[in-house]
Formats: sequence, structure tokens, C-alpha cells
Amino acid sequence: MQGKKVSKPIVRISIISIALAVIVNVITIAVVTGFQQEVSQEISGFGAHVFIMGAGDNTVYESEAIRIEQPFISSLKKDPEIRSIYPVGYKPVLFQSDNKEVNYSLANGKDTTEFHQNVFGAIIKGVNEDFDWDFFKEHLIEGIIPDYQNKEKSNHIIISQTLATSLQFSLNDTVKAFFVKNQPVRRNFVIAGIYSTGLEEFDEKIVLGKLSHVQELNDWGVKASINVADTTYDDQLIIRADVTGGNGNYKYDWGKGFQEFSGFLICPYKDTTVRLITADFDLSGLNGEEEANIPDTAYLKIEVKGSEFGRCEFKLTDIDEIERTYLNDDGSKFSVTTSSGSTLANYNGNEFLISPSSKTITFEKMDGKGSSQNYVGGFEIMLKNVENLDAVYKRIKKKIDFIPNKFDELLMTTSIKDNEREIFIWLDFLDINVVIILTLMILIGIINMGSALLVLILIRSNFIGMMKTMGATNWSIRKIFLYQATFLISRGMLYGNIVGLGICFIQSYFGIFTLNPEVYYLSEVPIELTFMHWLILNIATLFVCVLALIIPSIVITRISPVKAIKFD
Repeated sequence: MQGKKVSKPIVRISIISIALAVIVNVITIAVVTGFQQEVSQEISGFGAHVFIMGAGDNTVYESEAIRIEQPFISSLKKDPEIRSIYPVGYKPVLFQSDNKEVNYSLANGKDTTEFHQNVFGAIIKGVNEDFDWDFFKEHLIEGIIPDYQNKEKSNHIIISQTLATSLQFSLNDTVKAFFVKNQPVRRNFVIAGIYSTGLEEFDEKIVLGKLSHVQELNDWGVKASINVADTTYDDQLIIRADVTGGNGNYKYDWGKGFQEFSGFLICPYKDTTVRLITADFDLSGLNGEEEANIPDTAYLKIEVKGSEFGRCEFKLTDIDEIERTYLNDDGSKFSVTTSSGSTLANYNGNEFLISPSSKTITFEKMDGKGSSQNYVGGFEIMLKNVENLDAVYKRIKKKIDFIPNKFDELLMTTSIKDNEREIFIWLDFLDINVVIILTLMILIGIINMGSALLVLILIRSNFIGMMKTMGATNWSIRKIFLYQATFLISRGMLYGNIVGLGICFIQSYFGIFTLNPEVYYLSEVPIELTFMHWLILNIATLFVCVLALIIPSIVITRISPVKAIKFD
């Protein structure tokens, strides 16, 4: 009777220790696994599992332009492990809010009004109709996903709730965006949707927009235009090329092949059309000069009305510039008129005066479409199962890395683990924490169960002695106590699983425990526990605890039958 009073609380403590160990271990595995998967998925949603870009030291956000037509695309789309592949481009941007009226009450009781205007830096991620929107559809809290096949909606963007709050933007607002080129460029965009992922580091910098804007703003490829100067030279008009993009080493084809002349003089006397083909050239090629980008073509249509003769003496403005009459809103079509007066003309070596007359010359510019649409910053690849990332990444890398393609481009592949190395190293360290916690909790359970087993053996010394005198072997007696200990461990594991799984269920569905997203990238504690993880944890716990109890059960072999029978 006295033995039961001693053993009962010790047995309860051992059962509780096993239950606590299982509770802590179940929650630990569920939280760490959920945290690793949730953060990995969130980060992959902003980037991609695999990224293909030009070989170099640049990051994903600053990659060199590569051709959009790549031979590997068709083969990768056939890969059963790949869910999608699409082109992207990135461009830094400054967003400026509108003036907001803010009223203050001063210490002297008077009210005052100030106007605040915020500026916030971000990165526009340019995408097209092939983009995988699943991630942003899941985290969209307002608005819609833009339809970039619709040209009228090409200036629609999606921003985060963090940016919208910082700049006091609302859905369908028109926002002013500034980009750095040779000269600052301003564009207006319309907010089509607002998302929120909880990853503050990414929410506050990633904006989704149409790829064509990024292609143009990055000056990928070249864009040609033909301009008419505001002044004349030797009574002739100056026609000159205006080219943007590329590497700046331009050459111009005015109809006689590529040359270095960026313009020419002309005094039109009949209708004509001027054509310009321009390209930039790479001077470092092994075979001499080579075209660095796809050429672009521009046209200038000229119509002459009035006298075919006469010098180009045009009406001038107050600042001595040629007076122009614009014929459309964008200024691409305009006319100029020559001054009236007698003109000295030369025909077959004979000079003669022409009576006063004037002529009107109409110019219509047709700028090139640019070759920027042929270039992208890289290609993002999303996998069907992120667990296969390493194997698929190695396979893609073997096909693409540093193998010159038909455009003599050298490409390289990076995985999300490379692009966000610091975050994934941090996530990997969590595995070490899991091992430490599991080991400590199981060790505590083993110590408590070992203590309980020793107490059970001591209070049943009489029984052990009697069993030995009846011919029972040490091992058969030890098995009796091990079975009893296994039963106690199983009871503790049952209670621990009920409580542990219950807590995981409540957190998974109600999100009671929250996190600071600025520190942990998530707004609430994530839970992810697979049946296989749960099963392995329970089997391992039971096996290790029972195996460890074999050692304290050796005490049974030390008990003498004669002394044990006398023991009370």
C-alpha cells in the first residue's frame, strides 16, 4: 500500500512528461515545417523557383537584356515538372503621392493647414499575358488582375497595401511614377488591384506592371526617330536621326548602307519619303563590328505644295526658329512655309529670276516601334512541386548555363535559394533548432520514465524475487516491466497527441498566435503537419523511449531472490 502511494505520483509525472514532450515536438515540427514552406512559397511568388538571365555579376533586378525568342523555351514547356515559364523585366521607380491637406491644432489654440506629399521607391516587375498570377490572385484584397492583352489597360498596375497606405492611394487612382534614364521620365499608371502577403520586405518594393513599359524604360534595343531641326544651314533644312536605347554606338542607314552620318541637308522640291534604319554596334566582337541589338526603322514623309523652285528661306519666329504649324495633337505632323519674294534659280547653267512665290512643306514623322519588345530581363520558371527544386534546377542548369545560343548570348540560371540566399540559410538553421528541441524533450521524457521504471522495480522487489524462485529468467521479468513502461509511454503520447494536434488545428483555422511581419515575414504562426511527419515522430518517440528503458531495467538482474522475498 505504501509503495503505491510512492509510485502513483511518480508515474503520473512520467506520463505528463511524455505528454509534454509529444505536445512540444508536434507543435515544433508543425510550426517549423509550416514556417519554412510558407516563407518559401511567399518568396517564390514574388520571384520564381528558377530564373534564367544573362551571364554576369548582376542580380535578378539588374540583369542584362536577353532575346525574348530563346530556343530552350519550347523544350522546357514540355518538362512535366515545370508548371509555367514566362518573360519578365524589372525597373526601379519613384512613386509620388498627391498633395494631401492635413489640419493641425497649434498650442495657442489656432488651427493651421499643411500639404503633405510623399515619395516612395519601389521596383516595377514587368510581366505579360503568360505570367503565372496564382500567387497574386490568392493575396489580392481589392480590385482585379489586369488584362494585359487589352491595350486600353496596359497602364494598369497592382501595388501592395503597404505602398497604398504609405502613399495614400486607393483603388483606381491614377499615380505618378518617375523613372531614371538619360533624363527623368514620368508616366501615369492606374491602380487596378491591391495585394497583401505579409512579407513586408517584398510588399513595400514590388509592383506589377506590363512588360512593354519596362522594356521601353530600360532602353532595351534601339528606337529610331527622324527630326527636322528648328534652324537651317546654307538655306537647307537639317534632317537628323534621333536614336535612343542600345549602347550609344549608333550607325545609320539612309538608303546606302550603315554609315556614321546621323543626318543630312535637304531643300525639298517634290514629295518624297525619307527612311532611316539604325542600329547600335558592338566594337568588341572578334569579327569586327557586329550589331549589338535588332535594328529599328523610322520614316519621314514630305509633301511639297507650291513652287518647285526657290531656296528654303522659311518664316521665322521671334527667336529665329522656323515657324511651324502643327497639324495634330502629338506634333508628329506639321508644316512650314517659305518666305515670299523673287528667287534666283539656275537651270542648265543659266540663271534667271523667278517671280515672287512661296511653298508649303508638310512633314509627317513615323517613329520606329523600337526593338525593345524583342528583349527581356530574363525568364521565370515555376515548378509543380517545390520539393523537386534541386533536381529540376540542376537539369535546367546543365542545358543552359554558359552555352552560347544562336544569338551568341551566354545565359545562366539561378534558383530562388541563390537569389534569396540569406533567407534560406536562416530557414535551414531552423532545422537545427528542431533537432535540439526534439532531442531535449525526448531526453526529458526518457529521464522521467527511467525514474518511474526504477520506482516500479523497487516497490515490486518481492514480486521479482518470487518470479526468480519460480524459475523466471531475468529477461522475461524485464519484459514485464518494459511492457508496463510502454503502456505508460503510450498513454502519455495519446494525451500529448490530443493536445498537440488540437492546438495545431486551432491555430491553423483561427490564427490565434500572431507574428510581427517585419521580423518574421509572416503575420501569424503557420502550421503544416503531414501525416508522415506525425507518424515518424510518434514511432521514433516510442522506440527511443522504450529502447532507453532497457538500461534501467538491468537493475532487475541485480536483485537477489532471497533478499527480495524478505524485502517489504
